[in-house]
Amino acid sequence: MDEFKSCNLDYFPENILIDVLSYLSVRELVRAGRVCKKWKRLVKDQRLWRTVDLTAWKGVTSRILWVLLRQYLGCGLRCLRLRGLLLSARGGTFLSESWLRALSTKCPRLSKLYLLHADLRGLPNCQILPLSLRVLELRGCELPCGFFSQSLPNSPAHPHDRAEATSSVGAPQQGRGQKGKGSVSPLGICIERLVLNNVPSFRDQHLQSLTSWEKLSHLELRDTFRVTANGLRSCAAKDGVSGVEGLSRLKFLEIGITGRQGYQLQMASLGLGAGWLGLEELSLGGKEVGPGLLCASRLKDLKRLCLWTCTLSELQIVRSCRMLRGLRQLEFLDVIFQPRQSPPVDDEEGGGGEEQDGVEGAGAGPDSYEENRTLDDPFPSLRRSLAVLLPSCTLAFTNCSVQMNTD
Repeated sequence: MDEFKSCNLDYFPENILIDVLSYLSVRELVRAGRVCKKWKRLVKDQRLWRTVDLTAWKGVTSRILWVLLRQYLGCGLRCLRLRGLLLSARGGTFLSESWLRALSTKCPRLSKLYLLHADLRGLPNCQILPLSLRVLELRGCELPCGFFSQSLPNSPAHPHDRAEATSSVGAPQQGRGQKGKGSVSPLGICIERLVLNNVPSFRDQHLQSLTSWEKLSHLELRDTFRVTANGLRSCAAKDGVSGVEGLSRLKFLEIGITGRQGYQLQMASLGLGAGWLGLEELSLGGKEVGPGLLCASRLKDLKRLCLWTCTLSELQIVRSCRMLRGLRQLEFLDVIFQPRQSPPVDDEEGGGGEEQDGVEGAGAGPDSYEENRTLDDPFPSLRRSLAVLLPSCTLAFTNCSVQMNTD
């Protein structure tokens, strides 16, 4: 018993101590580093700084960011999450060009950056961000007009800054630049996934700038109220004079509006009617589901379709999916289904119970629908209809429900 009483943390291997420290937040890690010299050395271990989340630390300022970058952040950083001062009473500049340049120099392996409530209007464009980024997620941020535009290889815009950043990062970044010299310019943006959630300042001009991103394959637009159908149509991947133009490398596109009621007539997803070459996955949510389904039949390469947070009728789904013969997965997330032959649905669709689109219509009324429902299969009528139209398609229902008529 006396041996156990005298036991302290010095008896544990450093690997175990690092695992214990990994459960602490960034603020707690900094405080733990002030205990003793040994803990200070352990806290600076790069295994603890691979994923850094500063969104829960509300008191973060630009001064604290500089301290973290100089003393703790390093080559081990892979993912960084920051909360800006856009909604803070203090206000002020949060991200500066000098800090971002130092970040790209000190952390050459940073691949994912998440910014929450950040005011980016003080930055010239996104080329000031680390060149190693592959994923950029913006939520509730403010953007300047030309934020997503990139300079040409021979453009004089910030040549000294780029040369300094490239030379000071070291061998890993220089090798990456030489490797991609044949396909991607040294000044090219290598971001593959861009997520925009509740960014009101994002508009058609920003979307048009994304056509110059040679690596972009995943684009999510949630509550981007100023994107119009014409803007989406002009950026669609289509055959042009010099080959495929627009967002030619895009494989996944998400459009959804679930917020403000005043923007319900925007219907940006109508731009999908231009056809989108190479688009394999489409996600529609909220008020964009209805117009998006009207144009989904023009997407010949579509393999996966996800519909979320909306109210749909069975007849609407069947009519829209009739032309999607190449569909392999159809997913419904938080969807409220209206049974076929429901009076409000018939009036809304413009066709009564006479037209069934060549799909099985018997037993689809509200009474028989309720009788056929089971715990294992709550949507029997919809499954049977889609099984006839899309025999190779897999259906997935998550948190879905059926709206029955009270009459």
